[in-house]
Amino acid sequence: MFEHFFQCPYCWEEISMLMDPSISVQTYVEDCEVCCNPIEVTPQFETGTLIGFQARDIEQ
Repeated sequence: MFEHFFQCPYCWEEISMLMDPSISVQTYVEDCEVCCNPIEVTPQFETGTLIGFQARDIEQ
């Protein structure tokens, strides 16, 4: 598993999420560990290295 730290798009606190680097492109929703709001997370991996990451609120 790969741990990545980023800012929550709702509360702006730094949080981390564990991601599976064996899947090159994935999109899923996970709640913020601080404010509990849902975040759509889209990581992109290439040979186990994180090459792209997007976290956005789903209430836009």
